[in-house]
Amino acid sequence: MKNTLQWPASRLVMALLAAGALGGAGVSAVHLGLAHAQTPPALVAAASPAASAPVGGVQAPDFSAITERYGPAVVNISVVGTTRVSNESNDDDDDADAGAQEMPPAIAEFFRRFGGPMPGQRQGPRAQETPTRGQGSGFIVSADGVILTNAHVVKGAKEVTVKLTDRRELRAKVLGSDPRTDVAVIKVEAKNLPVVKFGRMADLKVGEWVLAIGSPFGFENTVTAGVVSAKGRTLPDDSAVPFIQTDVAINPGNSGGPLFNGRGEVVGINSQIYSRTGGYQGVSFAIPVDVAIRIRDQIVATGKVEHARLGVVVQEVNQTLADSFKLDRPEGALVSSVEKGGPAERAGLQPGDVIRQVNGQRIVSSGDLPALIALASPGDKISIDVWRKGSSETLQAQLVKVGDKSAKAEGDKPADQGKLGLALRPLQPQEREQIGAESGLLVQDARGAAARAGVQQGDVLLAVNGTNVRSVDQVREAVAKSDKSVALLIQRGDQRIFVPIRLG
Repeated sequence: MKNTLQWPASRLVMALLAAGALGGAGVSAVHLGLAHAQTPPALVAAASPAASAPVGGVQAPDFSAITERYGPAVVNISVVGTTRVSNESNDDDDDADAGAQEMPPAIAEFFRRFGGPMPGQRQGPRAQETPTRGQGSGFIVSADGVILTNAHVVKGAKEVTVKLTDRRELRAKVLGSDPRTDVAVIKVEAKNLPVVKFGRMADLKVGEWVLAIGSPFGFENTVTAGVVSAKGRTLPDDSAVPFIQTDVAINPGNSGGPLFNGRGEVVGINSQIYSRTGGYQGVSFAIPVDVAIRIRDQIVATGKVEHARLGVVVQEVNQTLADSFKLDRPEGALVSSVEKGGPAERAGLQPGDVIRQVNGQRIVSSGDLPALIALASPGDKISIDVWRKGSSETLQAQLVKVGDKSAKAEGDKPADQGKLGLALRPLQPQEREQIGAESGLLVQDARGAAARAGVQQGDVLLAVNGTNVRSVDQVREAVAKSDKSVALLIQRGDQRIFVPIRLG
């Protein structure tokens, strides 16, 4: 049985895509790093965006002073590397491309890395290495030549060349890269280089003007501008990066370039776009500068990056789940599974808990949790406020490093279908051992409300409204006590997810 839940086309699909393992899963096609850059001289008064002619009742800023002051700190990066290509016939290659197009849109078309292949493209069995060339952008963060860019820009690089705005070309060394956050640090041998200054994610506001400087399609020092569309955006690629979403025009070649706020401070690294064509379509994503600085500091200090891990899988809380767990509003990160022997289990977290705060910071969306963990370090102690069975509790957890080993997770008659539309029977001992659960009920048939929500024959019902179930009577009793809806914890293969079901 496959390890992914193959829910039918329903509202559960997006809930499943939003669920993510905390602490390290390549949180998803994106990435971090370094030591603080020297602060450049204070921005001259003229650098404040001057108001220009009103546009639709709102004055559009003038970014010319910021571009003049900090544009020289933005560089063009040329990469020479190798890639493995297939010797198969064109027909086979066409088949591979066709297979990529048949992937679900949320996977095959969502994030196209600039200059990279489409997800799902295959390489033939008789592959060989072929020289490749690519371009991207970066920005100087220290006067002695330390530069930030994207990890995917320098991936597989044999030779990296940095071109400055004064037309000098310098060979660069890759100090380190972190594919998990898509941040890389490179260095050129030079002195007295122009540098950027950093802002803070916390100070950035949705609707605020921002601009990007980079080399789209190789056109160096191109300036584009727009507004912040959203903050803390979680992408369906298992990433823990809390992306900044903008409507700034970003295209191939902009990767690794800076995103500036209206005060001339770098607030992000332009990294990804949403596109069905491979080009800009109005939705762009940048890695927050806070994440990038953390990764830079680690790479400069040690040459490697360590990520923290909590050891839970979480999902969104929608209105139906909020009703099921008696929450006053649909907020928080719902814990669907807890890694046995991990930090979360040691702290006392349980499936069905709704994490509402970490260290006093609100968790509104499930993506807020991995974003906070991504900014923490292994060994950090965190305070977790959870909602459990109608009341609040506070737990303490100590994060561990991604990669640290932990222990692996360990007859009634069929029930009538009732209000849920489920026919259930208790698991046999060998079945419990096989799925690693101490209790649960096998779904023998699913109809009505349960089937519409995505529950299928062969699924295992582990809990109702956060309470583990061992018998059909327990399920009947839990459903009888519920008013509007119930939340079922379902296991399919190795995956677990809460399924909200409205009653009546």
